[in-house]
Amino acid sequence: MATRYIPTIGLEVHVQLKTRSKMFCGCPVEYGAEPNSHTCPVCLGYPGALPVMNETALRMTALTGLMLNCKIAEVCKFDRKNYFYPDMPKNYQISQYDRPICEEGGVPLHDLAYPKDAQKAIQHPGKIVKLVRIHLEEDVAKSTHFETSTGIDFNRAGTPLMEIVSEPDIDSPEEAFAYLSALQQILVYGGVSDADMEKGQMRCDCNVSVRPEGTTELGTKIEIKNMNTISGVRRALAFEIERQIEVLSKGGSLAQETRRWDDGLGQTSLMRIKESAHDYRYFPEPDLLPVDTRVFMEEVRKQRPELPAEKRERFVQSYGITDYDAAVLAADRALADYFELAARGTSKPKALANWILNDLLSALSDAGETIRECRVTAAQLAALLSIIDSGTINAGQGKAVFADMLRTGKDATVIVEEKGLKQESDLGAIEALCQKSIDANPKAVEEYRGGKTASINFLKGQVMKLSQGKANPAIVGEILARLLG
Repeated sequence: MATRYIPTIGLEVHVQLKTRSKMFCGCPVEYGAEPNSHTCPVCLGYPGALPVMNETALRMTALTGLMLNCKIAEVCKFDRKNYFYPDMPKNYQISQYDRPICEEGGVPLHDLAYPKDAQKAIQHPGKIVKLVRIHLEEDVAKSTHFETSTGIDFNRAGTPLMEIVSEPDIDSPEEAFAYLSALQQILVYGGVSDADMEKGQMRCDCNVSVRPEGTTELGTKIEIKNMNTISGVRRALAFEIERQIEVLSKGGSLAQETRRWDDGLGQTSLMRIKESAHDYRYFPEPDLLPVDTRVFMEEVRKQRPELPAEKRERFVQSYGITDYDAAVLAADRALADYFELAARGTSKPKALANWILNDLLSALSDAGETIRECRVTAAQLAALLSIIDSGTINAGQGKAVFADMLRTGKDATVIVEEKGLKQESDLGAIEALCQKSIDANPKAVEEYRGGKTASINFLKGQVMKLSQGKANPAIVGEILARLLG
C-alpha cells in the first residue's frame, strides 16, 4: 500500500507599511518614482550617517499586532542582521531579533477567503492560523535583471517592512491562499498597508515539508522565495508538495534548500542548497535605543478598527442580511462603507444588499472599475431604491435608471423626469387599460376564469405594453383580478 504524506506549511509575509517616509530617514516612500530619486546618505548606508526611528511605523506594527491578537512587547529593540547582498547598501539590515515588537497571535480564516473552487470542501472551518511573531525592519533595494546586466533602484531601500511569521500551522495550498487573503484584508482594514502584491507591498516566502501519515516529526523544510501573488502561492505549493512526495515515494531524499517558482512553466527550480542555518551575527543596533511601546499603546488601541469578522457579524445582526451577503460586503472595506452609507437612506437593507452585490458590482466589473471609482454615490443608490419602493417607477424601470446613473452620475429623480418614466398610478387610467386588455384577449380571459390563474400574467403584460411600462404593476394586478371576478 502506498504511503500517504501530510504537508506542513509555514509562511513568512513581508509587508510594506503605509508611511510617508522611510524607516530610518526622511526620504519619501513613493511607488513608481524615478529610480534612485528618493535616497539619502542614511538609506544608502554612507559612513557616519545615523538612523532615526519612524514612530508611525512602530505604531502601525503595534496596531497590526492588536488586530491579530498578538502580545505587544512593552520594550522591543532593533538589531543588525549582517549579510552582503547588492541590494543592501550598508551590508547589514536593521531588523529585530530576540525582542520583536509582537509575538504569538493568529490570523482567523473565513469561508470566502478560500479559493472559490475550494469553498465547499473546507477542512477546518473557522481555523485560526497561529503566528510566531511580527517584527519590524527596513526593506532592501529593488533589483531589475536585464539581458546582460542588473539595475538596482534604491528608492525601496529603507522602506518600513513588517515580517509576519506564521507557525508551521497550514495544512494545504488552499489554506495558505485563505491565510494570505484574510491577512491582506485585515492589513487594508487597519490602514497599515495597501498590501498590493503587484506593487511589491506584500511578498511571501513559503516553507513547506511533507511527512508520512501517522508521524509527528516534520519533514525536510524547503523554502520557496519571493512569491508575489496569492494564487501563485497556491500553485507553487501544490507543485512542490507533489514534487516532494514523488521524490520520497521513489526512495529518494530531500535536502534543505531554497527554490524559486516559475509561473509560466508551473514548477519550482533550485536556487541554492542550505547546508546549515545562516549565521547573521546579530547584535543590538548601537545607534538606536530600545523602544518603550507603552508611551503610545493607549493611542494605538483607540485606532483599532472594526475587523472584517466583527463587521460581518454586525451586518447580519443589524441589517438582517445573509451570512454570505455580509461576507462579500465586508471583504472590501470601501464596499462595506458604501453599503453602510446607503443603508442609512433606506428601510430595506436586504434589497440594498441585493442591488449592490448583483447590479452594482456586476456593472463595475464590466467597466473594470472599483467601488472607489463608482459614479453613483451611496446616497444616490439609496434614493433610487426609495423611488422604486414608493411606486414612482417599477423595478424594471429602476434597472434602466440605474444604468443611466452609472453612465452620467445624475440623480435618479432627474433621470426619471428627463425620460418621463414616472409610473402611472391613476386608478381610472389603469382600469381603462385593464378593460382594454380584457376585451382584446378573450382566450386568456376564458382560461383564467376556467381555473388557469397564471393567465392573468399575460393580461398584465398587455396592460404594461399599453402603458409603455408606466403602469404600476401592483395596481394593475389588483384591478385585473377585480374585473375578472
